[in-house]
Amino acid sequence: MSLDNKPIYTGGCQCGAVRFRVEGRVDDTSICHCRMCQKAFGNFYAPLASVRGAHFQWTRGEPKRYRSSNHVKRGFCAECGTPLTYEAPDGLALAIGAFDHPEELAPVLQWGLEGKLPYVDDLGALPGYTSEGDPASAEFLKTMISYQHPDHDTDQWPLAGDGETSK
Repeated sequence: MSLDNKPIYTGGCQCGAVRFRVEGRVDDTSICHCRMCQKAFGNFYAPLASVRGAHFQWTRGEPKRYRSSNHVKRGFCAECGTPLTYEAPDGLALAIGAFDHPEELAPVLQWGLEGKLPYVDDLGALPGYTSEGDPASAEFLKTMISYQHPDHDTDQWPLAGDGETSK
């Protein structure tokens, strides 16, 4: 919380080149199933949180933007490709997965149901494992070194010897 008791949220892209801070209420958390959002996120749907009415600022870098329609721009990290924003005339929405604590921003609404993929509702019923619970991945995980930015603000990033963007 800030000094005036407004909630504070932070987040950014996978590589840390772009970071943001939101002070105030984050609402209208949703997922959009439309085909444009599917392509923008490379996923089944786009999970988004509106920051309309909150104080928002980029604290490191700023996303590159792609105009996906005459009304909307999509922001993403030019270094690592992380989808970050949906920018429309009525305000800015941020990708829920880009927040440092996405578990605090549960979607409350769905949009674009005409594009909803037929198997999305059944995903929770699929067999699943924790990352460490899959015996086939044990060696892979044991030797993995993450170059992903941590889920908190840092004074500088990347640290010496961390990941590089491949060309």
